[in-house]
Amino acid sequence: MSTLRSNKNWQINTIQTSPSQTQTQTFILFFSSIYRAVTPKLGKINTQTGAAKRIREIAETDGVYSFREGQVEDLLSGRSVLSSLYLFLLFFFVFLNLFERGNLIPILGLGFRVLGFEIDIEMAITITSLGYYCCHCHHTINTSPPKLASSRRHTLSWRSFRCSYSTTVTPYSNAPIDGSSTSRLDCVIVGAGITGLTIAQALSGNNVLVTEARERVGGNITTVERDGYLWEEGPNSFQPSDPMLTLVVDSGLKDDLVLGDPKAPRFVFWEGKLRAVPSSPTDLPFFDLMSFPAKLRAAFGALGFRPSPPANEESVEQFVRRNLGNEVFERLIEPFCSGVYAGDPSKLSMKAAFGKVWKLEQNGGSIIGGTIKALKDRSSSAKVPRDPRLPKPKGQTVGSFKKGLAMLPDAISSRLGSKVKLSWKLSSIAKSEDGGYTLIYETPAGVISVQTRSVVMTVPSYVASSLLRPLSAAAADALSKFYYPPVAAVTISYPQEAVRGNCLIDGELKGFGQLHPRTQGVETLGTIYSSSLFPNRAPPGRVLLLNYIGGATNPGISLKTESQLVEAVDRDLRKMLINSNAREPLVLGVRLWSQAIPQFLVGHLDTLNAAKNGLANCGLKGLFLGGNYVSGVALGRCVEGAYEVAAEVKDFLAQYVCK
Repeated sequence: MSTLRSNKNWQINTIQTSPSQTQTQTFILFFSSIYRAVTPKLGKINTQTGAAKRIREIAETDGVYSFREGQVEDLLSGRSVLSSLYLFLLFFFVFLNLFERGNLIPILGLGFRVLGFEIDIEMAITITSLGYYCCHCHHTINTSPPKLASSRRHTLSWRSFRCSYSTTVTPYSNAPIDGSSTSRLDCVIVGAGITGLTIAQALSGNNVLVTEARERVGGNITTVERDGYLWEEGPNSFQPSDPMLTLVVDSGLKDDLVLGDPKAPRFVFWEGKLRAVPSSPTDLPFFDLMSFPAKLRAAFGALGFRPSPPANEESVEQFVRRNLGNEVFERLIEPFCSGVYAGDPSKLSMKAAFGKVWKLEQNGGSIIGGTIKALKDRSSSAKVPRDPRLPKPKGQTVGSFKKGLAMLPDAISSRLGSKVKLSWKLSSIAKSEDGGYTLIYETPAGVISVQTRSVVMTVPSYVASSLLRPLSAAAADALSKFYYPPVAAVTISYPQEAVRGNCLIDGELKGFGQLHPRTQGVETLGTIYSSSLFPNRAPPGRVLLLNYIGGATNPGISLKTESQLVEAVDRDLRKMLINSNAREPLVLGVRLWSQAIPQFLVGHLDTLNAAKNGLANCGLKGLFLGGNYVSGVALGRCVEGAYEVAAEVKDFLAQYVCK
């Protein structure tokens, strides 16, 4: 006999019936087991105080109850008026549905209110041709009832008995039936990266499931701790925007949040020297990265004294050269694009990659005009109160956690509990007859089938393309067009005395890091000063450097060995930051991401819309796309995009909520 479990505290064993049994006989066995489940828990209730005490005991129980099927005679042995009435109404509504529909209802959702307490009970029945059926049960109890003002009787009222299933509870079950399992859910989120986990947490009031093919959550977020060092091999930090901070607080990590020094300088390597990037407008006249004529050109261009925008979509390079001049592009924007997107700015779309800046010119006629208009619009619009729980970062800073970025996905996963399934590889997705979706997974426990009202695909676009091709060839073709170049993260450490004296501030290496224009003969895209950015990242007297190499302009790095990548990074650092006669670095980690960061190329938004339209044209309602190729590559943009997708899913599921 197989066992069926849920993430609440009910467990009912699968019951084998004979293929010759009628539906009515099967229902009798089913209700017998339900009756045995409910009656012992309610007990004999004679008074209101007894009911309150007993229900509270049920709510406070954390264990898993186990019940086996009973005999038909149990149906006639009610131990209380309440349990007998419950059983009678249960039969009544089930057979009412059978009479009206003429077939077996797959789900029966019932709820009732007793003495001010809310109890929701859901039952799901699956009957196969082999004569098996399984029952999923869960319950939700609100243990904060109103105070009883008198001892008068309260009536028993029924509600929501015609609901296909409740959207206010979070059941999940595995019921092996002939090598497979079934689950009925509001939403399945494919992919447990930061986007998928954020969506799941935002939808925690619904019946959701997050599935991940790998053995861990977090996607490209990869934190490693060893020998007194702590480093990242994927994204390194995040901008502490309000959506990001909301996720941090909701995940219980407010006390673990660490923020970098907002005054920490950022550098660009130009003509043999690391030059500080201005951190505020007052620094603009004095920094030596650009010539004085170039500063004037940028200022007048930002004011609107520049060529008009073309009719066609511009690349980042075209937009910046036209608005701000050549030096701004070559010495600031080009290395920034390489360091953040690992991209080629001559191919990146300004509208897609830097949409907020692009909109400034569109809305205000120039970058400065758009900025002024945006400020006026913001001041005239109704102010939404800021969540008082959120920290208040000062200046332009970045954030992480005491034990690295991996704390965030791990914390969300821990809160979601059994809603997160690892090593679940999605092999197919199909439209169900009821308008939902059936997903088939290969899992450590065997092949499992999951049924759901909606699906969110947060996997990389090339994975989504393969999975969605049977449903929409047009969507799959569009998703296959996004390009992910290879990027390697090389983490090494030097003794502090290996750093050049002219690169030290007060005897220490301080700052966020440095970026390297492609024209300066340096292969490395950029270097982050990990030991300076956040505390406790390296032992005393050591500097920890995270280096990125590769990207769209250097895809050949995927053919290099780890030792060759380390040699290239070390060679570059000795040109800029490290003394040429320093000892070999301590190599901590080399991680090659063969398909790292999606490129928002010219036409990206059109391609993305083609994918979404391909799904819509095939009638695939309730199927959503999410991830960094949709929202943006920065960690904060992934979180913002996840909240946007979660809102769309909630709107979609609202049609199924019982009134």
